[in-house]
Parts: sequence; C-alpha cells; structure tokens
Amino acid sequence: MNEILTYLKECGTFYLATTEGDQPRVRPFGAVCEFEGKLYITTSNQKKVFDQMKKNAKIEISAMNKDTWIRLEGEAISDTRREAKKAMLDDNQSLTNLYALDDGKFEVLYLKNATATIFSFTEEPKVIHF
Repeated sequence: MNEILTYLKECGTFYLATTEGDQPRVRPFGAVCEFEGKLYITTSNQKKVFDQMKKNAKIEISAMNKDTWIRLEGEAISDTRREAKKAMLDDNQSLTNLYALDDGKFEVLYLKNATATIFSFTEEPKVIHF
C-alpha cells in the first residue's frame, strides 16, 4: 500500500471515477494519506461525488507518473472518526484552507477491497491488492 500512496503523491493530481445512475463521472483529486494501514481520500459532503460514493461505493482512480500509469479500483468507505480526519489534515496541509475537523462538511473515506495495477509500455503490469 505504501507504494500506491507514494505513487499518487508523486502524481499530485489523480482522477477519481464514480457513477451517477448509468453515467460515469470523473474529476481531479489531489489529497491522499495513510491511516491505520489504509489508503484514504477526502472530499466535502456538499459535493455530488460524495453522494455518488454513498450510493455506489465502487470507484476507480487513475493517474500517470512519467512513463507509467495506475488504475486503482476499490470501495470508498466513509470514516467519521476525528483521528482519521486529523491524519488527512496533518498529511495534506493545503486542506486546512478548505476544511476543519468539525466543520460538518469534511469527509474522509478509505479504500476497501482495493486492487492497484501499475502499467508501463516496457514492462508487465504490476498488481497490488490491499
């Protein structure tokens, strides 16, 4: 899982896909952290993406780093604990301009049943389950 965390942090921006009915929805994300051995993402509960993940927890993340790219699939599970939110804020200081621990809109979600595949043009894909 640490390899996936490092990969996404090096990318800076990664793209998260959800579904809304039968329509795929993709948008850029940038904050990720590790807490209690799990990979976490964050968003506001005021955004459609949060509603989409609550209705269908299955998501995909994609990003490119130099000559490789990643596809990460899993279930986004909400974690309402202050400790999880604090870990996200501590690891992503830029979020403090948007969120506070108890602002009522800051949400963190961890990935469950996740599989990441790192692809390149020159090597076989590397698959990591976590």
